Amino acid sequence: MNKSRLTPLLIALSLIGGILIGTFYTSHFSGNRLSIINTGNNKISYLLQMIDNKYVDTVSMNSLVEQSMPKILSELDPHSSYIPANDAEEANEDLKGSFSGIGISFNMMNDSVNVISIIKNGPAEKVGLLAGDRIIKADTASLVGMKQNEVMKRLKGEKGTTVKLTVVRRGRPKPMVFTVVRDDIPVKSIDAAYLINDNTGYIRVKSFGEQTYAEFMIAMAQLSIQGMENLILDLRGNRGGYMHIAIQMANEFLPGKQLIVYTEGRKSPREDYFSDGHGSFQRIPLVVLIDEGSASSSEILAGAIQDNDRGSVVGRRSFGKGLVQQPMEFKDGSVVRLTIARYYTPSGRCIQKPYVPGHDEDYENELIARYERGEYFTEDSIHQQGKAYKTRLGRQVYGGGGIMPDIFVGEDTSNVTSYYKEAVFNGHIHQFAFDYTDANRPTLRKYTNMEELSAYLLRQNLLEKFASHAEKQGLRRRNLMLLRSRPLFERSIISSIIYNSLDAEEYIEYLNQTDPTVRQALTLVKQGNTYPKK
Repeated sequence: MNKSRLTPLLIALSLIGGILIGTFYTSHFSGNRLSIINTGNNKISYLLQMIDNKYVDTVSMNSLVEQSMPKILSELDPHSSYIPANDAEEANEDLKGSFSGIGISFNMMNDSVNVISIIKNGPAEKVGLLAGDRIIKADTASLVGMKQNEVMKRLKGEKGTTVKLTVVRRGRPKPMVFTVVRDDIPVKSIDAAYLINDNTGYIRVKSFGEQTYAEFMIAMAQLSIQGMENLILDLRGNRGGYMHIAIQMANEFLPGKQLIVYTEGRKSPREDYFSDGHGSFQRIPLVVLIDEGSASSSEILAGAIQDNDRGSVVGRRSFGKGLVQQPMEFKDGSVVRLTIARYYTPSGRCIQKPYVPGHDEDYENELIARYERGEYFTEDSIHQQGKAYKTRLGRQVYGGGGIMPDIFVGEDTSNVTSYYKEAVFNGHIHQFAFDYTDANRPTLRKYTNMEELSAYLLRQNLLEKFASHAEKQGLRRRNLMLLRSRPLFERSIISSIIYNSLDAEEYIEYLNQTDPTVRQALTLVKQGNTYPKK
């Protein structure tokens, strides 16, 4: 009887207690939830939700996210980057070693697509396209005035698909139409491999892609058959690529159990990469060429050779990229290349140059600052501010700002004039070389190698023809400056015509004849001084 009287009271007290407890927890945890939302990645998600739900105007959320990704990554370091889905495939072409297209090299001149060269055995060659042709339409789309990247998208496509090209050819009164079936086009990362003298091979590597090691080994085998006893490995202008390819190449030159490189990061434990002793070229005298355009994998290879005292490094201070990126793909095909570690050369130095997160422009302009300091011209202008390290022989090297070569070779500016600089920067030399090649193709085709063609061109009074051509384009003639810069003009004009008429290897071979860095490398080879001394 007493229990039944107390039951309503107990129920009421329970309800009141439940309400109080519920009110407390609701207040307490709603406050915490807002706190959680206002921290870390949840805060970004909440901001996007607020914009989507409440912003005054309609906003494309996808576009907003695409614009935000690069800005977020730029706050980390200069090399973490975001690649939208539309650009991801093109960004990886140099690394993959091939793409699907029609097989031509072209440039945009006077708003026209001008074919510079045709890839041998490629789709364009099979249907009869020629160097010098102007492509004015792809299917029904006019290419006249179109930006170069847009032209690329029109010409590339899936293997087996077709594109109808309307072409204007010199000497033909009417446009010609070619139907080209797209196919896989190889992207070579070695654009020159030849004997520079009786027993010295020269190989220029412009990037480190999937096929670079295979290309390199084929080139080395061919040069060995021709009598190569020494090697000049040119990495100038090589901005890098796959790290493991650089490691494979370094392994070919080093005896066993020598450290090539190691990586380490906050979430990436130290990982060492050693030579296995199976390299095919452990004893060949070696000179590696670098400059301010040599970065990343180029610096790994040059650093391994330098720190192990395996060969001489010649040229100018390298770029200074010591960060390792890992590509991570989203479902839509876009890619984030996130820095996950730093790499260190065998002596223990990280050659990453200083940077301030979020100030990418200052970072990229550092090369201009080097130029203004005179670093491209004199070794005394270079100030090593990084920590000092020792090579295997005890030679001193420095970290924190690229790889300093063992032998510095500055740019020669003795013949540079303001007239020559204006001709280069405004594209007058490039334009003249193309127009000259285009107007004289029947004659130029008679010459099948660099030596014959350059000898012919030297007899054609090109300097006078250039000056008249450039004056019509608005470059006022300066006779005294023209004479003073004559060697530079002839070198630039003739090399460009060789490139337009023959190929990249002949072009590089011609330039190497007077290249001071290559000459210094040949001097080391001739003197037997490619191996550093203690």
